[in-house]
Amino acid sequence: MVSSNADFGARIVASAEALVPDLVELRRSIHAELGLHLPATQRRVIEALSGLDLEITEGRSLSSVTAVLRGGRPGPTVLLRADMDALPITEATDVPYRSENGAMHACGHDLHVAGLVGAARLLSMHRSDLTGTVILMFQPGEEGHGGARLMIDEGVLDAAGSRPVAAYAIHVGNAPRGIFLTRPGAVTASSTHLTIALLGRGGHGSRPHETLDPVPVAAEIVLALQTYTARRFDAFDPVVISVTNVTAGTGVDNVIAERVTMTGTVRTVDPNTLSRIEHELPRLVEGIAAAHGLKSTVALDTGYPSVVNDDTVTRRAMETLRGTFGPRVVEVPRPTMGAEDFSFISQQVPTTMVLLGAATSDDAAPNHSPDAAFDDSVLGDQAAALALLAIDALAAARA
Repeated sequence: MVSSNADFGARIVASAEALVPDLVELRRSIHAELGLHLPATQRRVIEALSGLDLEITEGRSLSSVTAVLRGGRPGPTVLLRADMDALPITEATDVPYRSENGAMHACGHDLHVAGLVGAARLLSMHRSDLTGTVILMFQPGEEGHGGARLMIDEGVLDAAGSRPVAAYAIHVGNAPRGIFLTRPGAVTASSTHLTIALLGRGGHGSRPHETLDPVPVAAEIVLALQTYTARRFDAFDPVVISVTNVTAGTGVDNVIAERVTMTGTVRTVDPNTLSRIEHELPRLVEGIAAAHGLKSTVALDTGYPSVVNDDTVTRRAMETLRGTFGPRVVEVPRPTMGAEDFSFISQQVPTTMVLLGAATSDDAAPNHSPDAAFDDSVLGDQAAALALLAIDALAAARA
């Protein structure tokens, strides 16, 4: 295996380190744009890929970029993916390149873009040695918009003329800098949107006995959901239910609201557990509401399924990365409860998703925080790892 050769891996890392200054500049220049339409980011990506002899296609319904790199000899296809969108969070960091438009790259997608550009440059350096093709997938709309599914609909998996035999993504996080974390099997949770509406009877704040006040009932339901997850599910079958928004009233302090709406998220790993929640949770809410004379509705809308790492592909990926990065490659015992739309790729192609630690300090803020910051010196490792995974997967497929 060419990519398991320590000398070859060291050369790839050395080449990647030489790219780091340019990749850091690229990362810090990427505009924080939201959702599916990222025109400035798309232009920046295309500029960064110029001169690499790639077959580049822009998305029709979203600002995606698909670049196909064909090796020196025909062979199988692999896919490398980076998401590009930011989050609607006002940045609180004090870095000189912080976003000032009310959106920020609080999940590190700017590093993902730069890392994949670096991998494209490394693979281009070794094009003549590649037997096969690499699809470079630059994807908008990961943060709740299902951009991966839209890119699949537009043909990203068939962009090279044959389906990928493997697909890889590396996601940065606030783990210790330079640590690669992954596992075979489920690596993220599924994400289900929860909406609860309670309808009572409003009235004057001084005469609650004449009303059916939904606010204390909402509070009772929030607490009941926490008891439900703790007492109805095995501790080794992770379930998270978080009510993240409660809306009631008109802002007038002597008016009891007629209606309360609550929204939140349900995270599970086992599909059977999610099916059980879909059956039991509405009954729980309806029972509590009815006990207080209220009407209720419950809606559960599953957005992203779990990312499930292919066992064979992932164990080989871990071996490949350990050949270059040694003990910095760690198998984690359990999945994260975050969700990722790389799951739509994992449903159709054998995949491996890896977390790369990019913490700037021991107490670094988590992803999705306004204080989130990432050490972009990891971009060399990220680019090298993606390139090595692609090279090894092509070698494995033709062996």
